[in-house]
Amino acid sequence: MAHFTKATSIHDWLNQRLAIDTVRRVMAKEYWVPKNINFLWAMGMVIAVTFGLLLISGIFLMMYYQPNIKLAFDSVNYTIMKEVEFGWLWRHIHGVAASVVFLIIYIHMFTGIYYGSYKKGREMIWLSGMLLFVTFSAEAFAGYVLPWGQMSYWAGMVITNLFSLGDLHMNGIVEWIRGDYVPSQAFLNRFFMLHVLLLPLAILGLIGLHFGALRIPHVNNQEGEEIDFEAEAEKYKEGNKKESKVIAFANDFLSKDLFIVSLFLIFFFYLVFYHYEFAMDPVNFDPADPLKTPPHIYPEWYFLWSYEILRPFSINIGLIAFGFAQVIFFFLPFLDKSPNAKPAHKRGLFFVWFWAMLIDMIILTAMGKLPPEGIFSKIGLVAALTFIGLWIALPFITKKEKEL
Repeated sequence: MAHFTKATSIHDWLNQRLAIDTVRRVMAKEYWVPKNINFLWAMGMVIAVTFGLLLISGIFLMMYYQPNIKLAFDSVNYTIMKEVEFGWLWRHIHGVAASVVFLIIYIHMFTGIYYGSYKKGREMIWLSGMLLFVTFSAEAFAGYVLPWGQMSYWAGMVITNLFSLGDLHMNGIVEWIRGDYVPSQAFLNRFFMLHVLLLPLAILGLIGLHFGALRIPHVNNQEGEEIDFEAEAEKYKEGNKKESKVIAFANDFLSKDLFIVSLFLIFFFYLVFYHYEFAMDPVNFDPADPLKTPPHIYPEWYFLWSYEILRPFSINIGLIAFGFAQVIFFFLPFLDKSPNAKPAHKRGLFFVWFWAMLIDMIILTAMGKLPPEGIFSKIGLVAALTFIGLWIALPFITKKEKEL
């Protein structure tokens, strides 16, 4: 019996080692990345670090925040900012991180578009990333409501009104979302729950999905070159690092990421200590007043481009245009008909399309902060039509693209 047990244990041990070795061989190629990638590939790590800062600062803020319409404003602007030691610091970190994370997300997103990170088997990477963008947007909006200032209240009013789709018969949906006829205690409770629990859990899950999707194909490089990762990895392991086209994820690539993260944190804490006001709307330092509508209601800067697509049109057409802007990026892998997974500067008309889209979104963002009157209204209309037109044109200009 003792002999049988020993044999069985040795057999199990060998099976375990075989399983471990098999997994190691399968995973080995996923820990190699192209050598010729620049600092823009580090934006994913920067987003993860910023999300970590949001989680930590949010936990400290939650200790003193009161999710009550009569206490929320004072708990943020007096208790946290003036009475709690270093409460101001945690609020500044949270507010700045909430804005900066979207700047990094947009850089990350347009880097992916420029270098074709959504093509040739990488569709899941793109789709999971866009789901993260939408979830981050919902998380940011839910958090914007919590201080219960003037802009918090009225932004909540305007955005939830969109769910009626301009039809009075569908106001029941809006009331169901709010829990009341107008934003009040039930509304604040729901958005507090979304902000501190449900949406952060969804973001964590999607981050896992996004990183998991990155392991299916290799990370693409700056030139769109197809690399034999196994052969190049062998060169690297044999000591021929100079000629190898890949580098090890740990610690070569990771050290590059950490260097970029360090530079980002210098920039981030400079904003936290010296220019935190850019992330805090002055109108939101007035308590919410349901009887006093602000003269000009607008969302945070990272939503302005899609808000401006809504404004120039009538309510029904505007909602269609707004919905179009929210979902169209998901379809990029299927609208780009080109066989090339090359950077934009090698793709002719797509290069023009890319910069036209980027400039147009910057114009939409600028116009969204300004009152919709005079020349600003006309520029906003042209920019909104240009955005829609560029996406309609994309399949046609990429279909004619010759294979490189």
